[in-house]
Amino acid sequence: MSSSNAAPARGDDAGKPPMRDALVAAAFRLFLERGYERTTVDDIVALAGVGRRSFFRYFPSKEDVVFPDHERCLTDMEAFLAAGSGDDQPVRRVCDAARLVLLMYAENPAFSVQRYRLTKQVPGLRAYELSVVWRYERALAGYLRARFCGLRDGVLRADVIAAAVVAAHNNALRSWLRSDGKGDAEAAVDHALEHVRAAFGAGPAVTAGEGPDDVVVVVSRRGAPLWRVVQELETALGRG
Repeated sequence: MSSSNAAPARGDDAGKPPMRDALVAAAFRLFLERGYERTTVDDIVALAGVGRRSFFRYFPSKEDVVFPDHERCLTDMEAFLAAGSGDDQPVRRVCDAARLVLLMYAENPAFSVQRYRLTKQVPGLRAYELSVVWRYERALAGYLRARFCGLRDGVLRADVIAAAVVAAHNNALRSWLRSDGKGDAEAAVDHALEHVRAAFGAGPAVTAGEGPDDVVVVVSRRGAPLWRVVQELETALGRG
C-alpha cells in the first residue's frame, strides 16, 4: 500500500507529510540511491528530519519500513474473518479475506512494484516477506479450523485450503507485479481464487460421525459386553 495512504500520526505539523509517510519515502529514496544494505536507520531519519526514537515508534526494524502496511492489513483480515457468521461459506470467506491483501497492493501500483523489485534483490527481505505471508496463511487457517471443528480431518482440510488460497493469491499478485502493475489486479486474483473455490467448493460436507451435533442411537442387549457395544457403535458410524 502506498505510504501516502497511511493514517496521519497525531501531533504532526499541519501541511507536513505524516511522520510515518516521511520515513517510508526517505527510506525508499535511499534504497534506490544507495542500495538497501548500505542504507542505515540513521541515514533514513537524517533525510526525513526526525530522530531515531521517531523511527522506532513506527517501525521495529529497517525491514518493517519496506512493508509499512502489512500489520494493519493483517489486523483488518482477522477482524473481517471474526465478523463472519455461521451461515458464511467458509471457503468463500477466506477468499474474500485474501482480497484485502490484494487491495492493499493495488492502492498504489508504483509503490508496490518498487517494493517487489527491492525484495527480489535482497535475500533478507525475501525471508521477511515469507514470514509475513505465513502470518496471513495462519490467520486463514485459524478461521477454517474453527469452522471445521469436529469434522474428520478438519485441521488438515483447513490447512490445505488456507495454503491453496495463499498460493493462488500470490501467483496472481506476483504476475501483476512482474508486469509493472499493469492490467486488472483484482480480476487476476479473482480468477486465481476461482480455482480454489472450484476445487474445494463451500467447504467439506458433514457426514455421519463428523458433525459436532451428530446424535447416534445404538440399541444393545442388556448385559452385552462393552466391546460389543463399541463394535455396534463403530458399525453405526460407518467405521466398522
